[in-house]
Amino acid sequence: MLLDTASLYFRAYFGVPDSVRAPDGTPVNAVRGLLDFIARLVQDHRPDELVACWDADWRPQWRVDLIPSYKAHRVAELTEVGPDEEEIPDTLAPQVPVIEEVLDALGIARVGSAGFEADDVIGTLTARAGGPVDIVTGDRDLFQLVDDGRGVRVLYPRKGVGDCDLVDDELILTKYGVRADQYADFAALRGDASDGLPGVRGIGEKTAAQLITEYGDLAGVRAAAVDRTSKLTPAKRRGIVEAAEYLDVAPTVVRVAKDVPLPEFSPALPSAPRDPEALSALVTRWGLGGAVGRLLPVLER
Repeated sequence: MLLDTASLYFRAYFGVPDSVRAPDGTPVNAVRGLLDFIARLVQDHRPDELVACWDADWRPQWRVDLIPSYKAHRVAELTEVGPDEEEIPDTLAPQVPVIEEVLDALGIARVGSAGFEADDVIGTLTARAGGPVDIVTGDRDLFQLVDDGRGVRVLYPRKGVGDCDLVDDELILTKYGVRADQYADFAALRGDASDGLPGVRGIGEKTAAQLITEYGDLAGVRAAAVDRTSKLTPAKRRGIVEAAEYLDVAPTVVRVAKDVPLPEFSPALPSAPRDPEALSALVTRWGLGGAVGRLLPVLER
């Protein structure tokens, strides 16, 4: 089981009231919510291995170099060295280091790679996996990794994580009209305002799916645009040709990397805390007795 950790703690932050606080009054709603998410996921799905995949760089420079608008609307502050600062709610940002410390004390693997997003860590671990993989994320970009043949599916939370869509090949085809292996090309053509990807003017989700289905992939769509005998309308043809510069680079930005360098780590689901003393101190400091008390028995099973 691979967790898109930031996706989940953002969901926890907005789903759990900020009246959930530590003894000193500091909000810990994202921390508690994420721990309860993990407890529920482990209880419901019983993974042998669990990895909290981390955004070592939420807006990698190599993606920005290709498409400068990539996630630009979410930048709080540009930095000359290191990742740009992401715009995060004031009461969430201080909770992220606490999440890191608690996961480390529990012994739940927390893995990132410099210059890459959590999506790329997930893509790499999925490519390496020798068995079934459950990817837990609220990010549709990761639908491109779904593969029934390899047992790779996405658990896409609708409310909390107790109510997840199980995203497989059939669901993607039914909902979007493309196969999972076509999803990245479809997403590049359609664009995604939430990631600052403009897409092709005049081509929305339905049209993108129709074009990818008819011509097979993005390369086929682009070839049809310059083929005067193709059935493309003049408006679609013009839009695709005019978007050539974007379409040259969009697939590289949209596709998750599958070969990023990762540190050595153990993905085994811990049955007991790695550092009980550190965990006890964190529980006391941040008032996490209830959430940790719910998680530990689930890990021990």
